[in-house]
Amino acid sequence: MTFENYIEAEQFSFDKTEKDTLFLSLLNDLHKHHLGNSEEYQKISAGFFQEDERIASMADTPFVPVSIFKNRLMKSIPEEDIYKVLTSSGTTSSVPSRIVLDKATAALQTFALSKIMNHVLGKNRLPMLIVDSKSILKNRKTFSARGAGILGLSVFGKQHLYLLDDEFKLIKSALQEFAKKHNGQPILIFGFTFMVWQYLAEAELDFELDLSNAILIHSGGWKKLEAMAVDNDTFKTKLKNKFGIAKENIYNFYGMVEQVGSVFLENSDGYLHCPNFSEVIIRNPKDFSVQPHGEEGLIQVISLLPKSYPGHSILTEDIGVVMGEDDASNGWKGKYFKILGRAKKAEIRGCSDTFNN
Repeated sequence: MTFENYIEAEQFSFDKTEKDTLFLSLLNDLHKHHLGNSEEYQKISAGFFQEDERIASMADTPFVPVSIFKNRLMKSIPEEDIYKVLTSSGTTSSVPSRIVLDKATAALQTFALSKIMNHVLGKNRLPMLIVDSKSILKNRKTFSARGAGILGLSVFGKQHLYLLDDEFKLIKSALQEFAKKHNGQPILIFGFTFMVWQYLAEAELDFELDLSNAILIHSGGWKKLEAMAVDNDTFKTKLKNKFGIAKENIYNFYGMVEQVGSVFLENSDGYLHCPNFSEVIIRNPKDFSVQPHGEEGLIQVISLLPKSYPGHSILTEDIGVVMGEDDASNGWKGKYFKILGRAKKAEIRGCSDTFNN
């Protein structure tokens, strides 16, 4: 199957047998591309994994630590082909990641995101509430992770209303006008998790806001909420009780600026699900061996999308566990997993130092 046919397929449609064969074939093409065009990736692959240009199995996929994008500008394209540079939000480090995109990769990531989101949103654009400030988009050449997320998701909505002003205060008057027009109707809401909680779930409103037919997409910021004893169920319950948003219409997702477009959407069982063009492997932080389902370890994310930079296989600093495969209650095929938190600093330092020395 060609790459074009593979990404056109309906998401969450390949079972393990199909996906292992198709995905590995396409991943090998991408691996070979980066070996030939990124000196940094070639050194990592040859020095720590294998010199062979072919990956024998998914478990043998070379990876780079996510921290390397903070220290080096990794690219597999000539300087003149750089179209955009994404930066991470820098919430856990003063040094942001920098991700190089050419026009083709940027377009591919946008297309992939649409394939995932259309699976739950349908193809009709809905009136959209964005729980953020429009000021986050001011620099169109260099986006933060938040800006990239907003820009990527905004294409699925219309009549966009940014809920916060430039000082990050709720614009109640604008929200009230939006409510008059759209109360009880299908709308789309997007925001980063902590901001949705702080500025929407905890908002004190003196007017009715009926979101009973809304779909909420959110991500990130769980660390702050966990410190406040707010877990996923508490988050959903409050929004259900306050605004009527059905719990099954609230979708958390896991993604990162280092692999924009490859998002893992929450399935009906509350776990994060791999789309067709992404995979996860859980590795033992001591020896990087692959953990069986049910055993926790460092999350490795693999994507068929990054072509302008060698970010197709990344070892993250998150601890997770694969919960199952091909048997989600909503019928989605593929692996699904949950995140347990961040790795201990010693584990992160030990892994990253291995590659950065």
